[in-house]
Amino acid sequence: MDIQTLTYILVGASFALYIGIAIWARAGSTNEFYVAGGGVPPVANGMATAADWMSAASFISMAGLISFLGYDGSVYLMGWTGGYVLLALCLAPYLRKFGKFTVPDFIGDRYYSQTARTIAVICAIFVSFTYVAGQMRGVGVVFSRFLEVPVNIGIVIGMFIVFFYAVLGGMKGITYTQVAQYCVLIFAFMVPAFFISMLMTGNVIPQLGFGGTVEGGVYLLDKLDGLSTELGFAQYTEGSKPMVDVFFITAALMVGTAGLPHVIVRFFTVPSVAGARRSAGWALIFIAILYTTAPAVAAFARVNMINTINGEDGAGTLYTDAPSWISNWETTGLISWNDKNGDGRMFYAADDRNEMSIDRDIMVLANPEIAELPNWVVALVAAGGVAAALSTAAGLLLVISTSISHDLLKRNLMPNITDKQELLFARIAAAVAVVLAGYLGINPPGFVAQVVAFAFGLAASSFFPAIILGIFHKRMNKEGALSGMVVGITFTAAYIIYFKFINPAANVADNWWFGISPEGIGTLGMILNFVVAFAVHKVTGDAPENVQDVVESIRYPKGAGEATAH
Repeated sequence: MDIQTLTYILVGASFALYIGIAIWARAGSTNEFYVAGGGVPPVANGMATAADWMSAASFISMAGLISFLGYDGSVYLMGWTGGYVLLALCLAPYLRKFGKFTVPDFIGDRYYSQTARTIAVICAIFVSFTYVAGQMRGVGVVFSRFLEVPVNIGIVIGMFIVFFYAVLGGMKGITYTQVAQYCVLIFAFMVPAFFISMLMTGNVIPQLGFGGTVEGGVYLLDKLDGLSTELGFAQYTEGSKPMVDVFFITAALMVGTAGLPHVIVRFFTVPSVAGARRSAGWALIFIAILYTTAPAVAAFARVNMINTINGEDGAGTLYTDAPSWISNWETTGLISWNDKNGDGRMFYAADDRNEMSIDRDIMVLANPEIAELPNWVVALVAAGGVAAALSTAAGLLLVISTSISHDLLKRNLMPNITDKQELLFARIAAAVAVVLAGYLGINPPGFVAQVVAFAFGLAASSFFPAIILGIFHKRMNKEGALSGMVVGITFTAAYIIYFKFINPAANVADNWWFGISPEGIGTLGMILNFVVAFAVHKVTGDAPENVQDVVESIRYPKGAGEATAH
């Protein structure tokens, strides 16, 4: 059976499963729509959290980045993994005890200010829309290749599916859908990794194959270093980024993860604080399966890609003899060949010899084809890529919906609306958010992982300091927290917009402040946030005593910590 038919079957079956779960788990109240009724078992919530957190950037783009960047790509691996640990240990139990299931709700109540709540809503929407653009783009990339439809049509299909189960099921439907999506995406990621590791290194476990030898008895990483230097690239195992930028990007991804609202709300879908801790542990295990495999997948893909384009003899492959994966991906526009010297041979290099333009986001999806694995494995990876993108997109859209219906309307502008009216507004907000997310997916501000990195930077510079100070600095007042959030996110957004949109030609290390790239600037924004918050607090006094008492109580995260909507 051909790849397209198999893809239709597997992707179609997964869509039917997701829609069926949404119908079965249809939310009937705001409590079910926002936090799934607070009754999700920790193991299931761990799977859902892993699927929510491991977006298209993790499944599709992270291994592609490592494949192209080598050592420099490890910042994404370290930052996202470390960030989840930070979230699970330092934030989740305390926020769960506080009982407010959205970040704007926590900030509004902790800092006793509707203005603070409104600013947090704006930040949440800004961060979530930036993040969701990458997810919708990931859906489009998958569909454009495997269903042979334009990228934009693929995004529209993804919009429809997310609209259905996010708007109908709310958090209850999304949670159980994400459990299924985790099973699909992890199976889809690991199966080709097992196959390729066995074929290349003789070891079926990719993590061990990564440190093993390939044909000729050469260690895999030594072979990659040799290929890289021969083709004009930096050594695969050595970085080219300034160390200060490596540090700042890693830190931005770490603290950005800890400030992402769609991940934080997951800890309110379990019955207790203890359940939140257990689900965090399960999520870390489920996440580690993919994250420890990604470097191996990246290395395998890099070696196979170079060998199939340049030929085993390194002289280049005749285009007429090009492997099928190249012609398949050429139709999407994500890979192209420019025969500079007119010899009819393709060649990939870092210097003037280069004739290939290859989008980083295709590496995981194309990997089974490059390795000539069976068609069903290729189709399985397509289903996994869609699952990864849709699972995170749904969580983000729910954050946007909740921020508008609960935090902005119910808790601020329209406090007297009924539960039924609030649920209606939540669904309308989700529907509008889906449309805007689709537009951002069609017109994304960068490749998938890069867009997501910007979202993490924005979260790092706005939410993280306010949350940390709200938990661990009981005297921090609303003036300090508010000022810090505004300065942090304004500075970070302005820096990113300038170098990425206003003057992209200036986006080189010589022009960056202190050598910090736009991907890492969120760390500096976070530092500014802290500095401004402390400075303003010093001249405006402490938070009220009753607020300090509440903060003191949440430092001991015992008890149920029921999620409250009021």
